[in-house]
Amino acid sequence: MAPLALFSLMGMATVAVAPYLPGARAQEVAVAPGNVAALWTRASFPVENFQTYTSPFGYRRDPYSGGQRFHYGLDLAAPSGSYIRNWWAGQVLWVEDDGACGTSIAIQSGEWTHIYCHMQGHVEQDSQGPFLIDREGGIQLRQGQPIPSGARIGRVGMTGRTTGPHLHWGMKYQGNWVDPALVLRAMYLSQQASR
Repeated sequence: MAPLALFSLMGMATVAVAPYLPGARAQEVAVAPGNVAALWTRASFPVENFQTYTSPFGYRRDPYSGGQRFHYGLDLAAPSGSYIRNWWAGQVLWVEDDGACGTSIAIQSGEWTHIYCHMQGHVEQDSQGPFLIDREGGIQLRQGQPIPSGARIGRVGMTGRTTGPHLHWGMKYQGNWVDPALVLRAMYLSQQASR
C-alpha cells in the first residue's frame, strides 16, 4: 500500500501507520506492535484553549473569493493569544511572515513536516539568520533550532489571510500533504488504548 492509502485506515487500524510515525523503527513495530500506542503518546495536540474545528482539509468554499479551493490543512479555532504547541520533536525548518500563511513556522520531524500558520509575532533577521519573535508571548525560534514535542512555539493570531483567530495546521509526509484530522484520530485512539 502507498503511504496515503494507509492514512485512510488510521481510524480503523492504528498499527497500519506504525512505519510512518516519527521516530518509529521497523524492528520495534515488528517485534512488539503494542509499542505503536506508546509512540503516539509522544505527540502533542497543537493548540491550547481549543474551541472547535473551523475548516477541514480538502476542497472548500474560499472565504474570500467564494470559489472552490483546496485547503491544505486543518483549522483549529482558539482565542487570540492561546499558545501553540509543537506536535512532535524536530527541528525548525523555516520561519516566515509574509503571504497567506502570515507569521508561520515549519518543523521537520523525520519524514514529517508540520506547518503552523497565522501566529502572532513576526520574523526578524540577524547575523545568525532569520528567527520568529513574539516578545509578548515569550517566543523566539530560529531556523535549525531543535524543538521538543509539546513545547510552546507560538500563539494563535490573525496574521496573513484569515477571517478569525485560529491555527492553520498543515502536515506533509515524504513531501505529500496529509489530512491532520487523520493524524489526530490515530493519536487519540492510540493514547486511549495505552491508558
